[in-house]
Amino acid sequence: MSYDRSPSYPYRHAPQNTSLPYEATYPWMPPTPPEPARRRRPPQAPLGHHSDLRILRSAHRWQRRTATLTALGYFTLFLILSAFAPSFMTTTVTDGLPTGLLLALLQIPVTWLAIALYEHTARRYVDPIAERIRKQAELDAKREAAR
Repeated sequence: MSYDRSPSYPYRHAPQNTSLPYEATYPWMPPTPPEPARRRRPPQAPLGHHSDLRILRSAHRWQRRTATLTALGYFTLFLILSAFAPSFMTTTVTDGLPTGLLLALLQIPVTWLAIALYEHTARRYVDPIAERIRKQAELDAKREAAR
């Protein structure tokens, strides 16, 4: 191992940061002032604004809950009546048609009702919000492309 015979410096080698003078690396020297921060343009509102996405999620959540509770609620009611009210389910509504069978057959129209309710709430509440966010996203993309 060879030793450097150069003048005595506190550091063996020159500092890696060459933008500062070597003297500025001494601990007793005042630190160099930081570079002034560059001014940036304020960021534009992000795609779809957070509040719009929150409203869309909320509307979609209510839509799913309404349709799901309609179908599952009726089916759960049918199961509870089957388990705990067998005498009610065996009574006849008309000639030879028991109440249990009628309620089971009504499950199909109730499911259709749930689907219709889902589509109605989608068209009325969810789709307009989604369309507004989609248009805002297109405008943001055009602004970004123009830069």
